[in-house]
Amino acid sequence: MLNKLTQEEIQSWTAAQLRAQLKKRKLGTNGKKNELVARLMESEKTMKKSKTKARQRKHDDAASSGDRDLNGSVSDKKQDEKQREMDKQERESIVLWRSPVRTIRYFFLEASVLLYLLGKRLYNRKKAVALCVLISLILLAVYHVEGAHQETVGSVEKTFLWCAYWVGLGILSSVGLGTGLHTFLLYLGPHIAAVTLAAYECMSTDFPEPPYPTQIVCPDDEGHQYISMWKIISKVRLESFMWGAGTAIGELPPYFMARAARLSGADIDDDDFEELEELIHEKKDHPEEMSFLEKAKLSIHNLVQRVGFFGILLCASIPNPLFDLAGITCGHFLIPFWTFFGATLIGKAIIKMHIQKLFVIFLFSEHHVETVVSLIGKLPKYGPVLQTPFKEYLRVQKEKLHHKPGSSSHKESGNVLAWIFEKVVIVMVAYFLLSIINSMAQNYHKRQCKTKRLLSR
Repeated sequence: MLNKLTQEEIQSWTAAQLRAQLKKRKLGTNGKKNELVARLMESEKTMKKSKTKARQRKHDDAASSGDRDLNGSVSDKKQDEKQREMDKQERESIVLWRSPVRTIRYFFLEASVLLYLLGKRLYNRKKAVALCVLISLILLAVYHVEGAHQETVGSVEKTFLWCAYWVGLGILSSVGLGTGLHTFLLYLGPHIAAVTLAAYECMSTDFPEPPYPTQIVCPDDEGHQYISMWKIISKVRLESFMWGAGTAIGELPPYFMARAARLSGADIDDDDFEELEELIHEKKDHPEEMSFLEKAKLSIHNLVQRVGFFGILLCASIPNPLFDLAGITCGHFLIPFWTFFGATLIGKAIIKMHIQKLFVIFLFSEHHVETVVSLIGKLPKYGPVLQTPFKEYLRVQKEKLHHKPGSSSHKESGNVLAWIFEKVVIVMVAYFLLSIINSMAQNYHKRQCKTKRLLSR
């Protein structure tokens, strides 16, 4: 802990002096003065902690050679670390396929704890809850009362539900529930691919609404518009942006968790953060002992901490399964909320989303699809067999585009590709739900272990 003189010295500095000192230490220089002070004080504590650990390592080496005995505090610390490791191993075994009864019991107990905490927070914010209920009642009255405004209400409702659908799928993709649901591969990607195929078949993107977007049908006056990538991009821009915004919202929990723990002075009870702390304080000076994944995690931490907004923007603009660490780092070092969320939103909803859209549209453009199908047919021995279901699927999809709503059409036999994709979606959603049960059960076990440690002190 800093002594009183050092704390007063730091707090008496101007913002310019604080930024200069932070820049020397290669730390972020954005934020208000109190955040700069907290960041500099945290740097001081980190340096002292590193020196303490270095001295402790020397002390342990000397003790192992018989020069001195370990003191009681070091022994307690080692015992605590050993107990944490045992708890972690036990927690990893709490899954449905190993301990089904225990896992289900812990799942319901964790759900009851979360519901209790939610109810307690709502009770503590009675005014906000009352205001939300009042607004909901007003909107409900406007929705049901007949009048000239109903046309506008219907249009707003349709747009709101469409946007909420994609925002929800984006949140599910990144919020960290279980294994996460890969909603781009299962929902948004196929939707963009369907619009791309339809645009080239109909030579237009003016699909009639309704049934679009529920069903894509070529317009009655099928023209011969020039179909470019940008025309298709503009057609799917709203749903793509909303999905990207949902993924940005899903990255907020790690940020808020780390920020709250940093402001309260409590330890973050998170495995990823504990691993990151170990990398920073213990393995940083021994890079030869670090794996590729550990080096990648440390690189993300250093990039976000030193570069700030543009570091976060870079991490958010590329497919990055380790972005949770960026949120934890930003929260721990008190990066302002709008700096973190703004960079994340721009990176995920605009830059990364356009990259993904361009890839899918390029891949499913008519001439590329035909080229891929013809190449499949050239495979030796099994080529023609594999090519047949792809050609049949494309034929059926093109026919559907020319069936007008309400018109009678012959009953189509199921296509093997559609059947396989449907089953893949079911399996992935089922596994996602199972992973949520496992994750919540393990969280309850973590609560138990934390409570035991607090009671034993």
